[in-house]
Amino acid sequence: MSSPIWQKNTTATVDKTIMEFMAGEDVILDQQLIGYDIEASKAHVKSLQAIAILNEQETTQLIEQLDQLLKDLADKSFILDHRFEDCHSAIEYYLVEKLGTLGKKVHLGRSRNDQISVATRLYLKASLEQAVVEAKKAISSCLEQAHNTQLDVMPGYTHMQRAVPSSCGLWFAGFAEAMIDNLQSLQATIKQIDANPLGTAAGYGVNLPLARQLTTEELGFERMQINPIYTQNSRGKFELAVLFSLSQCLLDIRRYCWDLSLFTTQEFDFVSLPDEMTTGSSIMPNKRNPDLVELMRASYATIQAAMVELQSLLSLPSGYQRDLQFTKGPLLRAVTKALQTMHLFPLLIAGTSFKKTNLKAAIDPPMYATDFAVELSAKGMPFREAYKQVSEQYNQLESRTPEQSLEQRVSPGACNNLMLEELQNRFNQLIEK
Repeated sequence: MSSPIWQKNTTATVDKTIMEFMAGEDVILDQQLIGYDIEASKAHVKSLQAIAILNEQETTQLIEQLDQLLKDLADKSFILDHRFEDCHSAIEYYLVEKLGTLGKKVHLGRSRNDQISVATRLYLKASLEQAVVEAKKAISSCLEQAHNTQLDVMPGYTHMQRAVPSSCGLWFAGFAEAMIDNLQSLQATIKQIDANPLGTAAGYGVNLPLARQLTTEELGFERMQINPIYTQNSRGKFELAVLFSLSQCLLDIRRYCWDLSLFTTQEFDFVSLPDEMTTGSSIMPNKRNPDLVELMRASYATIQAAMVELQSLLSLPSGYQRDLQFTKGPLLRAVTKALQTMHLFPLLIAGTSFKKTNLKAAIDPPMYATDFAVELSAKGMPFREAYKQVSEQYNQLESRTPEQSLEQRVSPGACNNLMLEELQNRFNQLIEK
């Protein structure tokens, strides 16, 4: 490992094993963050020029080298590896190697604390924006499926027991509305975290009139995060907000996948998935396994575990504490897994094909009992009396059909009144934001 940027002439060299422990996974994890750190460094250079710390020529040289570093990282002519403590050290090493003394000027007015904060913030914003794209695709796919299957019969279950006739359209519309809620949450979280921490240094500001509004605009933040102490105290808190928002998406995806896990069994046999979404067994030639569905269902565990880990770490006093380094690994792993899962969800929705004959065959006469009780009550019989009467007269239900049941289900949101236009309108309003 190269000498740490905090190494002083009078400081004894820290034991190698201790340095490796303290660096941890940083150089591996920072490969996802270094691009954002470089962009923030370019903005910081411009802010130093704005307050006459750097002249125009120096600013141009530094920005050109930072752009070159992005290219060198892309073509692997410069590699972020265990020579460095973290991506911040690597950037400074590169600039000093290329520009000498000029490269040593870049760190004025900032700390690795606000460096990692701004890089992480930019990463989280970009990740949430990608999640918004995937959520919109999922909503569109669910609404399309709901429209195409509005009155396609399927059994409705409570307590995992057959309850009443339902429809595929109702099932799809339910997930459409769930993802619309999730989209709204994602957008709200973007707004919450859209604050620039760069220029708060180690949590107490600096004795320079840093051009923080300039860096805020350069980096595309909506506002400046004003208080330096809160900037440090918000580490972990903002990350938890992002994870919670993503977890809501994965919670609904998990439920969708759970349903498919049941519906694709031979015992239910309600759904078929495309061959490209299933796998086989290494020993059983007859198997066609829904591995994709099962792994998407399991993805929620990754984000839930990350939230627990971050919550456990955040029992800290005000200001920066090194404990916060351990938030990085679970955060990046959880966000990566969430985005992978959300990317696949629209494809899974589009590939979900219900077997209409099998669905209709699963409807039996007792499932019309609720309809009959409501009909009697609507004619004047007290509902509790109608309930008891119908429970003793299942034989009167055999002439009914599931199509009749669905046609009569006209309460707002029910099978014959899915209110898809209202859902689409709400979705459109969120798209326009």
